[in-house]
Amino acid sequence: MSTALTATAAARLDRRAFLRGTMAAAGAVALSGCVSLRSRGEWDGIYGPITTDRFPIPAVDTSMVDEAYLRRTVRYATTEPVGTIVVDTPNFFVYHVQPEGMAVRYGASMPWAEFLWSGIATIDRKTEWPIWTPTSGQLSRNPEYRQWANGWPPGIDNPLGSRALYLYQNGQYTLCTIYGTSNPTIIGRGASSGCVGLLNQDIIHLYNNTPIGTRVVILPV
Repeated sequence: MSTALTATAAARLDRRAFLRGTMAAAGAVALSGCVSLRSRGEWDGIYGPITTDRFPIPAVDTSMVDEAYLRRTVRYATTEPVGTIVVDTPNFFVYHVQPEGMAVRYGASMPWAEFLWSGIATIDRKTEWPIWTPTSGQLSRNPEYRQWANGWPPGIDNPLGSRALYLYQNGQYTLCTIYGTSNPTIIGRGASSGCVGLLNQDIIHLYNNTPIGTRVVILPV
């Protein structure tokens, strides 16, 4: 399954992989749709440590994330029905459509340029503390991944983090997953060979509000 590695895991693998791909500037993101702005202390509350989950989740150092990418509710004009997840690839956002023209917006990492795709999918599977298994393509590109050919056990160092939402088309897994990460430095840039990453606190928030069968729209660049 294709995804970026967490900050801790990256030290054990090939850090050069994180330097590839798109490096879009966060300053280009428009903030006019924001409903509320928060102080840094309030952000730290939202992204604080989680000690009641299966594995402890560390706090996010929000100073390492452009404030545009921190979770908030915004006005969002769309014809998509309430509950739809919209992956705004060029702007590194994931929107969860809410009633009355609103959406919850999360900052995200996207696939590297050569792995970008667009289309319609559904969430046909979701998992807490998933196992990550590298694809055959990843194994051929990164021989060091062979030690996890049978699966990387769940845990905070697992490349899929605390939660995973699996995207399907016509009953077939697309190899695209919306996953969790403890590495704030990848938010707002290309960081994987096909998947969409959210901070662990954000993927838990989205996961808890996403039933099986949820429609996902992946916008083109």
